[in-house]
Amino acid sequence: MRVQSSATAPTRIAVPAPARTFGTVQAALGVAAFSLTFPATAWGLEGFGPWSLVAVRSVLAALVAGGCLLALRIPLPARAHWPGLAVVAAGVVVGFPLLTTLALRTSTTAHAAVVVGLLPLTTALLSALRVGTRPSRTFWAAALAGAAAVVAFTVQQSGGALTTADLYLFAALLVCAAGYTEGGRLARTMPGWQVIAWALVLCLPLSVPAAALALSHEPVHLTAHSVAGLLWVAAGSQFVGLVVWYRGMAAIGIPKASQLQLAQPLLTLVWSVLLLGEHLTVAAPLTAAAVLVCIAVTQRARG
Repeated sequence: MRVQSSATAPTRIAVPAPARTFGTVQAALGVAAFSLTFPATAWGLEGFGPWSLVAVRSVLAALVAGGCLLALRIPLPARAHWPGLAVVAAGVVVGFPLLTTLALRTSTTAHAAVVVGLLPLTTALLSALRVGTRPSRTFWAAALAGAAAVVAFTVQQSGGALTTADLYLFAALLVCAAGYTEGGRLARTMPGWQVIAWALVLCLPLSVPAAALALSHEPVHLTAHSVAGLLWVAAGSQFVGLVVWYRGMAAIGIPKASQLQLAQPLLTLVWSVLLLGEHLTVAAPLTAAAVLVCIAVTQRARG
């Protein structure tokens, strides 16, 4: 494969309004894909151990991504991009899936949604530090209000109890926000799908032996649920969802894209009711309305 030099890499240009609209749609599709991750992981854990599920999903996603890169004869990224790709790999390919899967062994999907409720705000903060974005005060006020509404709802939904899984969840929050921020930065200079594709391929030397080791030590019971859950977290959450997510972030900016994720915990709870049989409280529609207002404000705010 050829190495893509910085001279031939796409340059950052002003994004017209139609492209921003399309970028918002793509980011929203990414959020919809991510909203199924926790229920799909719960399904996957019915037949796989946590280490096996994370390693095998990474291998499957990397095979899909690597096949696309080979079929399209994509050149290797420039050397300057590899450190950022390593951060993406550590955050969204390894860290977040592993930590949340370990948490979901003892936590409900409702409680785990607390992580997603805080993720947009954390991503916006890291973006301000890493990329230098400076959203307006209106943006921050709406973002904080939306995060507070989501956290209050998800904590109430889980009974307000803190579990031992919280350490896993808060660690997952930090590493995922770092991966999103770095991936959004890279997606400004290289196609978004290549960002996650190369990050997945970068993990293959680790994920293949990890999968072999985990499968040899953890029992596997293949069921329709476990196979469907594995396939979704591998293809939907780990690859396709991240492709449209990074493209959306590159078009509308990391802070605004991150705020679309305020809707993700609520979507996750809907899927939890439909797929896992969990029960929703009457607070759901009220919280949903508050979150949608906050999202509308953040999308219209400058910065």
